[in-house]
Amino acid sequence: MQNNSRKEMKQKVARTIKWTAIDRIVTVVMNVVTGIALANILPKEDFGLVAAILVFQAFAVLFVDNGFATALIQKKTCSREEYSSALWFNISMAVVVYIIMFLCAPLIAKVFDNDTRLIPLGRVMFLTFVFNATAIVQTSRLYKMMSVKIVTAVNAFATILSSGIALALATWGYGAWALVWQAIFLAASKSIGLWIAGGWRPIFKFSFSHIKGFFKVGSGMLGASFLNVLFGKVYGLIIGNRAGILPLSYYGQADKWSTMGVSNILSILTSSFLPALSSYQDQPEEFAAATSKMNRFGSYIIMFALGLAIVIATPLFHICFNEKWDGAIILFQLLLLRGVFVSLSSLYNNYIIARGHTKLIISTEIIRDIVALVAIALTLPYVTLSTPDEPTKGIAILLWGQIAAAIIAWLYTIYFAAKLSWRHWWTFFTDSLPYAATTILALLPAGLLARIMENEMALLISQCATSIGLYLLLNHIAGSKIQKDVIAWIWKRKL
Repeated sequence: MQNNSRKEMKQKVARTIKWTAIDRIVTVVMNVVTGIALANILPKEDFGLVAAILVFQAFAVLFVDNGFATALIQKKTCSREEYSSALWFNISMAVVVYIIMFLCAPLIAKVFDNDTRLIPLGRVMFLTFVFNATAIVQTSRLYKMMSVKIVTAVNAFATILSSGIALALATWGYGAWALVWQAIFLAASKSIGLWIAGGWRPIFKFSFSHIKGFFKVGSGMLGASFLNVLFGKVYGLIIGNRAGILPLSYYGQADKWSTMGVSNILSILTSSFLPALSSYQDQPEEFAAATSKMNRFGSYIIMFALGLAIVIATPLFHICFNEKWDGAIILFQLLLLRGVFVSLSSLYNNYIIARGHTKLIISTEIIRDIVALVAIALTLPYVTLSTPDEPTKGIAILLWGQIAAAIIAWLYTIYFAAKLSWRHWWTFFTDSLPYAATTILALLPAGLLARIMENEMALLISQCATSIGLYLLLNHIAGSKIQKDVIAWIWKRKL
């Protein structure tokens, strides 16, 4: 019976990973195509304006969600009244937050050298709060049931529609408004699509007792997310305030493209693993076995994918943008390096969340933020530093603080995640170290190719082919069961 249960859950996780991966691939492809086109069409400064708005929008979004998305998925079962209560609360918070942000738009402009262009842009952009709030429960409910196919279809439609609108507006000379309306149409079409296809409708009931229950899990995630955003977006605030909109444009592009890779990997892992782990939260043996496999699978994907992106950054940027965004390359690489540790920490956080100890995540964030504060204090005098060859030299120095903070948080998270997974902390290292080693060995030749090849396209293809081939070969020689499972899954064999 136990083996059958594991087999059934394994199949559910595999299906969820498949559809989430399809969702992410479609989204990434469209975002990459649209992003490259927009980055070549629009002036650099337009991206800086939107990046300035996103600094403040990131904080406001937290208070719209309140951590309820995680709480809904973590809870074993949810009634219609519980879902409805969460929906009405999210929408109410979204309206309140929008009004506050609408009124604060002139103050936001003052932070960035009183650039009044930010006022109308922000007031429209902030409407995404309301649209996204109407989709939180619908999305969480589908992920909880592992019915990701519907979410995939809706996201694909919304991404294609919003991308087309953004390209059209950019071509017609609407500048930064093209990016703003892209965000609006993306949020609105996702919400409408989920309400049409999701099949769930709320009831007009609201219970504070349900909201209090969600806050027990959600408050921990809200606090952790707030600190995470604070010390993630504060860098954009510092750069925009101290260095200006143009340097912020470079940072914004680097952050956008690096986050695209990191967030998509995390989305696949979180949406697939958290529901499965929640079902095992009271079964030590099954929970420990699941976390071991998830560690190895996560390490297999995260380390190589982000490592390869770091190595191919220069030819990739040159092919996509010529030399227009060269100042963002080193920032992109540093943010990806940070992303390796952030991704692993987020993977481990799933284990903590599944056991219902979300407040522990806040302590992790506090430790990381203390390190980040020290790093900011030490590197702040250099943020405006630049040279003709390195226009973002000071920003790069600033980002090393993020990397140090991410490593400290990763180590701290391992301790608690292992304890709550009924495992020893050192087993988390033994899960990941083999894939760290094969990643480094597989990427070394790609670094050498950059020294002997001048053609950017040939270099990019050679680096990718060599690295992927070596990675697969090295893991085959090492007898990686995870790789065997991944290949079997791709070929639709029995996982």
